[in-house]
Amino acid sequence: VQLQAFGGGLVQAGGSLRLSCKATGLAFAYNTINWHRQAPGKQRELVANSTSGGSTNYADSVKGRFTISRDYARRTVYLQMNSLKPEDTAVYYCEARDFWGRGTQVTVSS
Repeated sequence: VQLQAFGGGLVQAGGSLRLSCKATGLAFAYNTINWHRQAPGKQRELVANSTSGGSTNYADSVKGRFTISRDYARRTVYLQMNSLKPEDTAVYYCEARDFWGRGTQVTVSS
């Protein structure tokens, strides 16, 4: 199983970024894909997930601002992040079945 996360960067508060997570080596349609984040000095947080049943779930801190979606043809899960805040600054990781991709840094400047 391999998960590759892309799309992090530096953005001003109020801006947007889209993260991508390409998943290979697993039955993409039948697995829940999770986005987590970890800020310096803080515990890792589950941000959003896309379940095998087609539902999506979000942490309260990102509801209404982040949207998770799947592209089955590309085996990719996206995390569209809008109205970004400095407190969204963290390393973002995608994970499935306890397999983790390398994180991608998101930095939001005030």
